[in-house]
Amino acid sequence: MSSSMHSVFAPSFFLRSAALVIALHAGSAALAAGSDVPLVKGSKNAITTLDVEADAEQRIPAEARAQVLSRSSAVTQIVGNLYARRAMADKAEAEGLATDPAVVAAMRMARDKALSDAWLAKLDAAHTPTDAVAEALARNIYQAKPERFKTAEQVQIRHILIGGTEAESRAQAEKALEELKSGADFAQMARERSVDKRSGAKGGDLGFFERGRMLPEFEVAAFALQKSGDLSEIVKTQYGYHILQLQDRKPVTTKPFADVREELMNEVRNNVRQEARVAEAQKLQQDMTVDAQAISKFAAEHATELKPLN
Repeated sequence: MSSSMHSVFAPSFFLRSAALVIALHAGSAALAAGSDVPLVKGSKNAITTLDVEADAEQRIPAEARAQVLSRSSAVTQIVGNLYARRAMADKAEAEGLATDPAVVAAMRMARDKALSDAWLAKLDAAHTPTDAVAEALARNIYQAKPERFKTAEQVQIRHILIGGTEAESRAQAEKALEELKSGADFAQMARERSVDKRSGAKGGDLGFFERGRMLPEFEVAAFALQKSGDLSEIVKTQYGYHILQLQDRKPVTTKPFADVREELMNEVRNNVRQEARVAEAQKLQQDMTVDAQAISKFAAEHATELKPLN
């Protein structure tokens, strides 16, 4: 497939407004059942439940939608705004704005989007593999690429940070290390002396981390510790002097299939649907003729609007 095809039918194009498409289908079912209920009426127009649902699908994030639409005050405000917008549209049409070329193009784009989203939802439904097929394909991916599911080696470290890089700070760190080697409680010392107050409040615990997450000198010392309870020597970083204690280690492992099953099955479903979309897009573009000259002229006209970079 050509690069131009990829740019026109990128995944973001295909996947956008999925929620709105679902709403359109749900709306069709609701209309068939006679449940499109007017929520506000005027002399010429009404705003219905499906109007509100369609507006919410476009404007309100899915995770917040139910919370907003469950409040009568919010719905009242929404229907008022929608009624005003519909009345404005009627006035615009009455004043002849519906024949303005730019408005005609915008309405054409809105029509294309609503219908194409509905068609894509139908296409997706027809090409979504069953759970059994999706799981079989997911297992194939898991078995073919085991390295993808490996977890990196991790260590769980507690640390005490003595701030500053001068000799006095070094001396304080050395004194603390000697106390720890003599049996002082690491967590208590971290709470009392570490300038890293966030970890200090947790006894110095930094949790588990893998290589590449910490400063190089800190990381080398952390991964050199072998047994739980082992203490490092003094480690100097740009933040001061650290004393590390190993809490636990996690070796390199491979996640079991059960842990990645749902993720892989969703990946399979999305890939199958995406392949179907691209194939259909290619078919639909077969009778398309690109006017390179017109495109170049159009781009050149807009190039004149670019502001020079300072």
